[in-house]
Amino acid sequence: MAKPHKLVPFYATLLDACSSSKHLKNLKRIHALTITLGISRNDFIRSKLVSSYACCAQLHEANILFSFTIRQPTFLFNSLIRAYSSLNLFSQSLCIFRQMLLARKPFDRHTLPVVLKSCAGLSALRLGQQVHGAVLVNGFGLDLANSNALINMYSKCGHLVYARKLFDRMWQRNEITFSTMMAGYGMHGKCGEVFELFDKMVEAGERPDGVTFTAVLSACSHGGFIDKGREYLKMMEVRFGVKPGLHHYTCMVDMLGRVGQVEEAEKLILRMEVKPDEALWGALLGACKTHGKLEVTERVEERVYGRELSFASSV
Repeated sequence: MAKPHKLVPFYATLLDACSSSKHLKNLKRIHALTITLGISRNDFIRSKLVSSYACCAQLHEANILFSFTIRQPTFLFNSLIRAYSSLNLFSQSLCIFRQMLLARKPFDRHTLPVVLKSCAGLSALRLGQQVHGAVLVNGFGLDLANSNALINMYSKCGHLVYARKLFDRMWQRNEITFSTMMAGYGMHGKCGEVFELFDKMVEAGERPDGVTFTAVLSACSHGGFIDKGREYLKMMEVRFGVKPGLHHYTCMVDMLGRVGQVEEAEKLILRMEVKPDEALWGALLGACKTHGKLEVTERVEERVYGRELSFASSV
């Protein structure tokens, strides 16, 4: 049998695979094996375990292991900051960042975009501006991920003018850049700017993705642009090969429901390929009740609640 220290690289690779796939069951099995083989206390393996549990959103386990890790490198702090932020636990994410600062750990280009996301989630503009300073001081001003995160932060904190200035100054942009700026405009009711940016994005040769179309359809919904909404939904699949998902259909149902076209919204739900969730049916039901569409209301309630009742009676 191989000596414990020779097993470390192999098990580190297995743990990386668990992080990538977010496969918690496999992670627990591999963790158990590292204990059996006597390598779980190896600092490198322990670091990989922290990162893997964080990637699998098991923050309690990740924090316990983190507290026992002697060397706490930058990537380990990054893993925890990202894990909390991905679960919308923005305050906790920023607490880990403060721990990182107190431990005098250096940033890398992966640290600050996640911190900026947490600032955006909390609308913490002042802190976001301080992090912007750290981006510049640490030489990440031209990094695409950091620039995109700054646009997101300023947009969500209501500073659209400054977000657009950053956008216009960027020497390189991708679909995330355009989608982020469009989402910012849409969030604040600037629908014309959303459509203008979409056209610029296509002209620039960037390919819109599902996130882009969520931003566009949301703007159509909030602005009451019914025809444009139908046009963009068709364009998604026919022109760009993007299959509509629940977010896109929810935007469409909300848009049609606002103007009382609940019959069209119902037909849209019935012919879509993805399974409708409670939010989608709820949006349609809300529109039916607002516009007094009793027949559609009865049909929807039969589909949603009727199935639930029949399932309950069979149990």
